[in-house]
Amino acid sequence: MFIARIIVSLQSLYAHTSYPMVKKIVWLLLSGLFVFSSCQEKRQDKAALVYKTMKVERSSQTVKAGYSATMKGREIVEIRPQVSGLITRILTAEGQKVHKGQTLFVIDQAPFVAALNTAEASLKAAKAAEATAQLTYDSKKQLRDQQVISDFELQTAAQALLSAQAQVAQAQAQVANARNSLGYTEVKSPVSGVAGMIPYHVGALVSSSIAEPLISVCDDSEMWVYFSLSEREVTDLAMQYGSLEAFMQGMPDVSLLMSNGREYMEKGRVDAVSGIVDAQTGAVSLRAVFPNKEHLLRNGGTGTVVVSTVRDNVIVIPQTATFELQNKVFVYRVVDGKTAQTEIKVAPLDDGTSYIVETGLTDGDVIIAEGAGLLKNELRVKN
Repeated sequence: MFIARIIVSLQSLYAHTSYPMVKKIVWLLLSGLFVFSSCQEKRQDKAALVYKTMKVERSSQTVKAGYSATMKGREIVEIRPQVSGLITRILTAEGQKVHKGQTLFVIDQAPFVAALNTAEASLKAAKAAEATAQLTYDSKKQLRDQQVISDFELQTAAQALLSAQAQVAQAQAQVANARNSLGYTEVKSPVSGVAGMIPYHVGALVSSSIAEPLISVCDDSEMWVYFSLSEREVTDLAMQYGSLEAFMQGMPDVSLLMSNGREYMEKGRVDAVSGIVDAQTGAVSLRAVFPNKEHLLRNGGTGTVVVSTVRDNVIVIPQTATFELQNKVFVYRVVDGKTAQTEIKVAPLDDGTSYIVETGLTDGDVIIAEGAGLLKNELRVKN
C-alpha cells in the first residue's frame, strides 16, 4: 500500500514537471518501483505456497497431561520418649527398614528397675497388712457373734480391713505404673516403614518434651502423591463424568514420572479431590495412591503425575495451528482460498502438543497447521 502511494505521487510529478532531467529521474524511480513491487507480489505468492494446511477429521484421541506432584508416605510417625533418661542403646540405623513393635532405642533402665522393685515390695507389705486386717476382722466377728464385744469394735475391724484392701489396690497401681515406665525405656516403632535420621546419640539425655523426635518412621508401603488441577479443569471433568465421585471412579489410572524422568512401573489411582479451592492459586488438590513395594518412592520426593483421558469421535488439531487472544483460542480456516480467523473451544486437558476441539470446527474444514500466530485475515493461501 505504501509503495502504491509512492508510485501514484511519482506518476503525478512526471506528468506535471517540465524539466527533462527531473522527468528522467522520476522515470528511473518508477521503473525501479514497478520491478520491486512485481518482485514483492511474486514473493507473497511464493510465501503463500509454503503455508502448511490440514483437513479436519474426527478420530479417537488419548490426551496425556502432566502435573507437578509431591509425595508423602501414607503414615509418618514422630517417635518421642515417654520417660526421661539417658540413651544407652540405639538399635536401628538411619534409612533402615523397621517393623511394627521393633525396639529402636533403650533408655537407662536402672532407676526404673529400682522403682519397680520398690513398688513390688510395697505391694507385698500392703498384702501382708491386708491379711492381718482380715484375720482381725474374722476374730472380731466370732467374738461379736458370742456377744463378747460390741458392734463398735466389729465395725472398727471392718474399716481397718477396707483400709488395708485400699492400700493393696494403691500398691498394685504403683506396680503397674512402675512396670509401664520400665517398658517405656524400650522405645518401639508403632508402624512398619523406613527410619529417618537420628539427631541423638548414646548418652544423650532425653525426655517427653524434647524439641526433635528421636526418629521419624515413614510407612511407605503406599505413597500418596499430591498434584493440582485448575478449578476450571476440575469443574469440566466433574461435568463430563456427572460428579466428582463418578470422576474418581471412572477416571483411568494415572502414571508417574519420577524425578529422573523415568516412568514408575506401577499405576496409581486418584482417590481424593479437595473440596476447597486455593484462594491464591485457584487450584484444587488431588491425591493419587501408588503401590511402593520396591520402596523407590520416598516421602518428600517430587515427580510428575500423568493423567490420560480417552475421547472418542473428536476433532484433534496441533497447538501450532492455534493462537490465544484475550484468553480465547483461535485458528485460521482456509475459506475460498483466504484465511479466516475462527474462535474455537478446546477441552481442558491437553498433552502440550495438541488440542481436542469441542466447538468451532467441523469435519472437512481446512485450517493453517503451523504459524497461526503470525498470520492475519484475508491472506491468500494456495493449498
